[in-house]
Amino acid sequence: MITARAAATFDPVGRSVASARTFVRDTLQGWGLGDIVDDAVVLTSELVTNAVVHAGTAAEVSCVRADDGVRVEVADRYPERELPVENAGRNYGSPDREGGRGLLLCAALASRWGVEYSAARKRVWFQLDFPDRPAGTRSAGPALPPEALPVTDARVRVAVVQIDHTAAVSSWNDDARALFGHAPEQVVGKPLTDLAAWPHTPGTGTGIAEALQLSRWEGSYGIRGADGRIIPVYASHLRVRNADGEPSTVCLLVRDHERAVLQSPVRGPAAGDGTGPADRGSPADAFEVFIGSPAPDDLDGLLQRTVERARDMLDGDAAYLLLATDDETELEVRASTGLPSARQRFARVPVEAGSGRYGSARMPAVHEDLTVVPGAVPLLANTGMRSVVTVPLKVEGRLTGSIGVAAEAPGRYTNEEALRLQFAADRIALAVESARLTELERLRRGSLSFLVEASDLLAGTLDRDQTLALMAQMTVPTLATWCAVYTIADPSSDPELSYVLHEDEDRIDGLKALLAKVPPPEPVLAPGARVWSAPAEAANAAALRTTLRSLNLGDSARPSSGPGATLATAAAVGGETVVLPLVARNRAIGMLTLGKPTDEHFRQEILELAEDLSRRAALALDNARLYSERTAISQSLQRSLLPPELPEVPGVEVEVIYRAAGEGNEVGGDFYDVFPIRDGAYGFAIGDVCGTGPEAAAVTGLARHALRLLAREGFGGPAVLERLNAAILDEGARSRFLTLLYGELWPQPDGSARLKVVCAGHPLPLRLRPDGRVEPAAEPQPLLGVMDDLELYEESVTLDPGDVLLCVTDGVTERREGSRMLGDDGLADVLTTCTGLTAGAVAARVLRAVERFAAAPPSDDMAILAMRVPEPRTAPDQPPARN
Repeated sequence: MITARAAATFDPVGRSVASARTFVRDTLQGWGLGDIVDDAVVLTSELVTNAVVHAGTAAEVSCVRADDGVRVEVADRYPERELPVENAGRNYGSPDREGGRGLLLCAALASRWGVEYSAARKRVWFQLDFPDRPAGTRSAGPALPPEALPVTDARVRVAVVQIDHTAAVSSWNDDARALFGHAPEQVVGKPLTDLAAWPHTPGTGTGIAEALQLSRWEGSYGIRGADGRIIPVYASHLRVRNADGEPSTVCLLVRDHERAVLQSPVRGPAAGDGTGPADRGSPADAFEVFIGSPAPDDLDGLLQRTVERARDMLDGDAAYLLLATDDETELEVRASTGLPSARQRFARVPVEAGSGRYGSARMPAVHEDLTVVPGAVPLLANTGMRSVVTVPLKVEGRLTGSIGVAAEAPGRYTNEEALRLQFAADRIALAVESARLTELERLRRGSLSFLVEASDLLAGTLDRDQTLALMAQMTVPTLATWCAVYTIADPSSDPELSYVLHEDEDRIDGLKALLAKVPPPEPVLAPGARVWSAPAEAANAAALRTTLRSLNLGDSARPSSGPGATLATAAAVGGETVVLPLVARNRAIGMLTLGKPTDEHFRQEILELAEDLSRRAALALDNARLYSERTAISQSLQRSLLPPELPEVPGVEVEVIYRAAGEGNEVGGDFYDVFPIRDGAYGFAIGDVCGTGPEAAAVTGLARHALRLLAREGFGGPAVLERLNAAILDEGARSRFLTLLYGELWPQPDGSARLKVVCAGHPLPLRLRPDGRVEPAAEPQPLLGVMDDLELYEESVTLDPGDVLLCVTDGVTERREGSRMLGDDGLADVLTTCTGLTAGAVAARVLRAVERFAAAPPSDDMAILAMRVPEPRTAPDQPPARN
């Protein structure tokens, strides 16, 4: 009877073979059929290769679980291509021929197999029966003496955590609480990724989210405890489905050093086959250690599984694996077990570690006692390891890495163990190199995307503070745990700490205080990252002082806060710290500082990516500086073109609203001015220079200053404008025509105000009567900057109490929404609603009406000048005066 079924279709491309293998492996592992996984994967690989490579069609792979075994079917869409099989004679051809080898494997490994043809497809199937085994027994290991058993704590705790289909924690048992310190109500409903610390470079390897999607998974990661520490765990995940069909994942977690409780046993020689301790070191056994390693595209999992099985194969206490850099001069630690891997990850050691026979990683080496040759294996310094065997990983004669297995006892390893380890290393080297190249390509693509996004973000702002914040936010936590940016204002000034960021926001203040006490790094122009040890030294010194002070105070007198924060800061910056120069236009403008937690190291690819980012960030920061300087200069010059504060005109309310078009502009082509001419007389002007921007603002400055100077020299309105017209024409090609309303105002003793105005091509001033009537207060005359000879005249106007004089530029009257325009009539209609309002309220109501007339922001400069003669106030005990 069929109890489970899974199917998938794979495209006719070469990589589909590996995808089919992964599909079958994950399916059978998810069904708990690890005993037959390897045979099923081998047969599937051959049959899918026949379909997608030889037949050239898509392959349909089905896994069917029954009571007695598993049937795997591989179908292609090329029935015309018959298999090289002669059923009658059971002749499958020679093992050396190109075709038919998969059928030989089916005959050798499968319990039953067959071929089925139809009009549209050909299906090859095989069945693997379940092995006979006692009920309840899956695998068994030899009896071991007590000293050979794995070491655990007095009580082994197994945390059982269930994750729902949204990747959130749905169940948290008592052992999980005891191991990690979190109560169930603190974690249930939160994503597991909030607690998991995955040792994983962005863009490469399998993350915890991906691992939760697999049907079965085993491996190591960290869980952040309630005290903030990372607790290494070994996990076994099993994906299940409830009665409603919703998937979830059951996670069993133990401390990493207790992994033997959960780790699946490695398949070894069958009992009773004659292999004893003397035969355990055969090359075949060494090869068997690496069977079932993770898929090569998961480099981190492959390397970690490799070192664990290398350690188990030689019965060692620790093992490590290093990969060569591109120039093969250094080796980088990529995986380890039994060593402080969190502290050693991505550390580098030279290929030529020293002189003598075992100084090079290019040849197998055996050290019977490291105390005799100190420094021979720098990675094992101060770890307690005494004997070690190392072998190279080589592909086509080129050094690609090194594997080492170490023991705490001296004299544990001989050349025989070196040969066994070398045989295994030769079998895994190609897979490691292939996975490394895949990871490198993935990282390069991720780096390119990262730099493109970083460039877009940096180019999107010219604000210095925002640029500094973007620099830090792009590096933390993608490239580093914490970041500090130093800036240099000019070559003669010292570096200044400008921005600090840590992935844990609670540690930013402590980190900033620590860096403030450390002399900044020396600025250099040379490219590349350089190690800066001062922060780690200062942090460790502060932590030591805090610890000694606490010990001297005693537990009862120990302060509740302070020492913990200091120790946390020391742990946060106690790792490797590098400084990258920020150089723009051949000048050092600052430094980008990146740091790791205690004893962690940067990998070379991350440093190269950070160097590329620093170059882009330096240019963006310098552009922001230049923009800020030019903006400050521009704003200072623009403010000089604006009049100072409006003077107090006795008996007259004066209000001005000014809006310049264009981002960053304070002055445009429109201008205004109100100024005292002599005792009792005041001048006012509002004008509009053709165009907007700096060119128009230059004529604005000429006009405003010329008006003041000429008016104070005693010239009347027409003479003032005629001389200003001549000055504009003298500018030649830089001249621009100008519309201008100029007037002089004299407050009168009776409460009125007398005005003389000249309107040279400008929108006419409007007079608002207390009864709501609106009328022009002047006649139009020729504009300035066009003709040499102008004949202008001034008109007299008297503003009675309650009258308002409104003067605007054409940015108000020419406000448009599609084909509609506000116009003079629309402005007059707005003004009729302003009776009884103060001058400030009139100007504000006109501005609101202009803004609401159209949805788009104004595209022209606007100036609004309102003057009002207030009505006399009536005493409370007197009746209002009659007109």
